Amino acid sequence: MGWKEAAEPVLARMPTVRRPEGHVPFKRKLMWTGAILVLYFFLTNIAILGTSGGGEDLFGEFRAILAGQQGSILQVGIGPIVTASIVLQLLGGANLLGLDTDDPRDQVLYQGLQKLLVVVMTALTAAPLVLAGGGFLVPAQQLELGSLTFGPTGVKLIMFAQIFVGGILILYMDEVVSKWGVGSGVGLFIIAGVSQMLIGGFFALERGAGFFYNWFLILTGDVQIDSIIGGNGLYQLLVSEGQIIALMTTLLIFLIVVYTESVRVEIPLSHSRVKGARGRFPVKLIYASVLPMILVRAVQANIQFMGQILNQQWSEMPKFLGTYSGGEPASGFFYYTAPIYRPDDWMWWAGVTQETWQVLLRIGVDLTFMVIGGAIFAIFWVETTDMGPESTAKQIQNSGMQIPGFRQNVGVVEKVMERYIPQVTVIGGALVGLLAVWANMLGTIGGVTGTGLLLAVSITYKLYEEIAEEQMMEMHPMMRQMFGSE
Repeated sequence: MGWKEAAEPVLARMPTVRRPEGHVPFKRKLMWTGAILVLYFFLTNIAILGTSGGGEDLFGEFRAILAGQQGSILQVGIGPIVTASIVLQLLGGANLLGLDTDDPRDQVLYQGLQKLLVVVMTALTAAPLVLAGGGFLVPAQQLELGSLTFGPTGVKLIMFAQIFVGGILILYMDEVVSKWGVGSGVGLFIIAGVSQMLIGGFFALERGAGFFYNWFLILTGDVQIDSIIGGNGLYQLLVSEGQIIALMTTLLIFLIVVYTESVRVEIPLSHSRVKGARGRFPVKLIYASVLPMILVRAVQANIQFMGQILNQQWSEMPKFLGTYSGGEPASGFFYYTAPIYRPDDWMWWAGVTQETWQVLLRIGVDLTFMVIGGAIFAIFWVETTDMGPESTAKQIQNSGMQIPGFRQNVGVVEKVMERYIPQVTVIGGALVGLLAVWANMLGTIGGVTGTGLLLAVSITYKLYEEIAEEQMMEMHPMMRQMFGSE
C-alpha cells in the first residue's frame, strides 16, 4: 500500500469550501470578497484573551508580507499557508509526492495534504509564541472566566487555542475568496495590511511615524534640522525626519510595477472554428507575478524565527550562530541571513556598529537570496499553478484557439511557448528580487518594506485586471465558455 492509499481516508475528509456549481455573478463575487475583507479587519482587532499586554512581534519586519496583527487572534497571519506551500512546492518539484494534478482523485489528495500541512504549521508556529517565553506574547498569571479560574498553564493553553483557531480561520477565509470571490484571500490580506501601514505612514500624528506630521513639525520649527553643509541635516531631511527618499522609493515602486506589468510578449491567436475571431496570449515580464516573493521572504522569516527562539532558549548561543542586541541579530549566521529592512541597517554614517565587510556581506547574502530564490520559486510557481508551457498549450487547445501559421497541435503550441515562458519566468523572478532589496535599502513610507509594497501594488494591479475580465464576461456570456469559466 502506497502513501496515497494510506493517507486518503484522512486527506479526502479534510473540511473544504464547496465550489460553486455554476457561474457566480460578478456582484456576488464582490459581496463575498468584501465580506471576507471586513471579517479580516474585525478579527485583527480581537485581542488574544489571556495576554498581560506588551510583547515583541516576532514577525515584525515581515508583518507586511505575512499579514495578520500582533496580539490578535490572527497573530500568525498567512505564515502557515505560505510555509505549507513552500514544502509542497519543494516536494512536488522533486517529484516525491507522485501526484498528478490533472487526476481528480489526486487533486483532492493534494488539497487535503495542503490543508493538513497548514494545520501542522499553525500549531508549530503558535506553540513557541506562547510557550517559549522571552516576551513574544506575555501570558497573564491568572485568568478568570465566570466561575472558572485558570493558572499560568491554563492561560497558555487558552492563548494557544485562540491563535490556532485564528490560523485555521484565515485558511478557510482564503479558500472562500479563491472559490467564491475575486482574486485570492492571501493577496487580499496582504493588500489590506500594507494599505493600513501606508495610511499610517502618511497620516499618523506621531513624530517619526507620520510623513505629513513630520513635515509640519519641521516647517513650524518644532523639529530642528542641522546644517546641510558640515552637519547631519542632509541625512535628517532625506532619511530620518523628512523621509524624502522613502517617499520617492514608494512612488517609484508604484510606477515600476505598473510599467513592468505592461511589458510583455504577445503571441497571436486565432479561433479554429470562428472565422475572424482573434486574440493574443500575453507573456508578461513578471510572468509568475510577485507572489513567489512571499515564499522567498517566508524562508528568511522562518530562519529568523528559529534564531529568535534559540536566542531565547539558550543562555549563551554559539557565536557562529549569532549574537543578539535589542532583539535583533548583531553578528553571526542569523545576522548575515537577515534581510536588509531599512536604510539604517547599512548606512555606516547612521550609527551601524558592524564592520564594513560585515554589512557588505549581509547585503550580498540578501541580494543573492532574493535574486536566485526569486528565480527558483518563480519556476516552481509557474509549474504548480498550471502556467507552464505544457499546461498553457493545453488551455489554448481546449479553448479552440491556435497560433496562426502553425498546426493545431498541443505539442506544436507547447514548443512555441517554450521559447518564451521559461526565460521570462527566470528573468522576471530575479528582477522582482532585485527590486525588493533595492526598495528595502532605501526605505518606504510606513515601513511596509520593499517586498510588501511590491506585493501590494502588483496584487492590486492583477485584481484590477481580474475585475475588468469579470465585467467583460458578464457583458458577453459566450466568452465564459471560450475561456472555460463555465
